[in-house]
Amino acid sequence: MKTQPARENARILFGTLIFFAIWEFLGATTSWGIAMVPAPSRILMQAFADRELYWLHGTATIQTSAIGFAIGVTVAVVAALLFCLSPRLELAFRGINIALFATPAIVIGPLLVLFLKGDWPQTVLAALMVYFPAMSATLLGLRTVDPRIADLVAAYGGGEGKLMRYVRLRGALPDLFAGFRVAAPLAVLGAVLGEFGSGTRWGFGAFLLSALPQGNPARLWGIGLASSAIALAGYALFLLPARRLSASSTAVTLAAVQKAARPSGGWAWQRIALAGIAVALPFVIWWLAVTLTHVSPIIAPGPGRTVMFLIEGRQAAGARAALLTALGQTLPVALLGLLAGLAFAFALAALSLLAPAVARALLPIALVAQNMPLVAVVPFVVLIFGRDVTASVFMAMLVVFFPAYVLLHQGFTTVPRAASDLVSAYGGGRWKQLVHIAVPYSVGHLFAAAKLVAPQALLGVMVAEWLLSGVGLGNLLNVSRGGLDYDMIWAGALISILISVAAYEAVGFIERKVGR
Repeated sequence: MKTQPARENARILFGTLIFFAIWEFLGATTSWGIAMVPAPSRILMQAFADRELYWLHGTATIQTSAIGFAIGVTVAVVAALLFCLSPRLELAFRGINIALFATPAIVIGPLLVLFLKGDWPQTVLAALMVYFPAMSATLLGLRTVDPRIADLVAAYGGGEGKLMRYVRLRGALPDLFAGFRVAAPLAVLGAVLGEFGSGTRWGFGAFLLSALPQGNPARLWGIGLASSAIALAGYALFLLPARRLSASSTAVTLAAVQKAARPSGGWAWQRIALAGIAVALPFVIWWLAVTLTHVSPIIAPGPGRTVMFLIEGRQAAGARAALLTALGQTLPVALLGLLAGLAFAFALAALSLLAPAVARALLPIALVAQNMPLVAVVPFVVLIFGRDVTASVFMAMLVVFFPAYVLLHQGFTTVPRAASDLVSAYGGGRWKQLVHIAVPYSVGHLFAAAKLVAPQALLGVMVAEWLLSGVGLGNLLNVSRGGLDYDMIWAGALISILISVAAYEAVGFIERKVGR
């Protein structure tokens, strides 16, 4: 007699086979399937014919993404430790952290090619995409401590060092691995984007770039699915240890709620001063990088020249008008994409409690959708949604939902067993556990997810505008790059970073209000 997990796995396998059978039929018999969404058998035959190219390009992408991942997570963990020990340091570096994460690849990619040689441009881009998610998740875990354990350490004379060594580091491991699960696919995405624009010979980004003019959808989908498979392998690598750590680290009983202490007046003034430093520090580093590297100011203007480009001069009025028009087209779509992505992430995380079998069946599809290179997804998106606002919202949702899902799911898995048992004892089912226990207990993870993906929503819309709609800030940057208008490129990048920082701080403000 089959057990419940065996029956669930059988249903998942059956549903997967049905999905591929439908895909095979539509891809082989419909005109749009043959032209844009080829059948899996056709993709596999093309991949077999290109097997030597897959090996050469795949090994290059794996090597680049692995090195970038290692560099990014190492810096992220060290930074999270420092920020946990010194909240003031975290506040001072907040501008740099968000700027590194929010800078459009269309700007930073060509600059890395100017500064670095060999495979380092795509490696550094992968590391930059990894750093902020891994740091945010690790910092969340380090700061989430059961107050009873903290009181116990203090009662035995232990200070912050002992608390960090014996409590914080051990308790942060589940969130650390959740951050790694977010970061591993992003490392692959960063490597592919870097290869796409660095001019390197090997890598799936270079392979995709060379395949685009050939009009072979089977090859394009094969490259995209191969990139997704590498990202899925990176995700799965950290999934099993994360499950074991979550099972051994979840609290059994609920801790007493502690009322948040109100900051003193002196700390309020310090926050204002540190916020000023956080705003100024990225501009200082920007100026130092341009000055010390002696890059031509035509290609990499300093912050002063970029700001003055928007304030004075013959082109200032036209530049401001172009940026305002583009922002009016981009920001509403980015907000819709952010809300849609968070809603879908919440729904998928909720399914892990309400219908675990369905959630496990949908997760591989979600991973493929998240990690498929956006260039390869464009024909499919155009086929379903056209080139209007709906397509841009969908593209933004693709970028947003998966990192948010991982953090939300991690929050749901940390609910103390006593809380779930209490609901069950009073006759409540899974829905009651979700509404009354899991969601309130995971508010911190919910806001961490929102802060993480808020900058990504803008970037997702900009990519959609570049590839699909031909309007908005993404299209403005692309047109400016084609016209070698570097002043406009840097001005647009500066505006996008400032908006991302504002979105991050807005979520943080709401989080503080809810926490109080």
